[in-house]
Amino acid sequence: MSARGGWVFTARARRDFRRLDPPIQGRITDALDRLVGDPPAGDVAKLVGTEEEWRLRVGNWRVRFTRESAGTVYVLRVLPRGRAYRE
Repeated sequence: MSARGGWVFTARARRDFRRLDPPIQGRITDALDRLVGDPPAGDVAKLVGTEEEWRLRVGNWRVRFTRESAGTVYVLRVLPRGRAYRE
């Protein structure tokens, strides 16, 4: 896993992230920084049918993640909107 601030990428999310264009990567890291900021900000929704999984909307991209009680966000996937809910 790779960490930055209060969020951590899983290996699969890191692979998703590396495939993105640099401007999109920047938008996603900015959104993650705002998500773990004080106060937290972002277009976040709990995913239906999962115990603890959430999604963060960043334009046409979706960041699927879980939260730890200590406030750490574990990024599971970074996918385009159309694929984000199938995997």
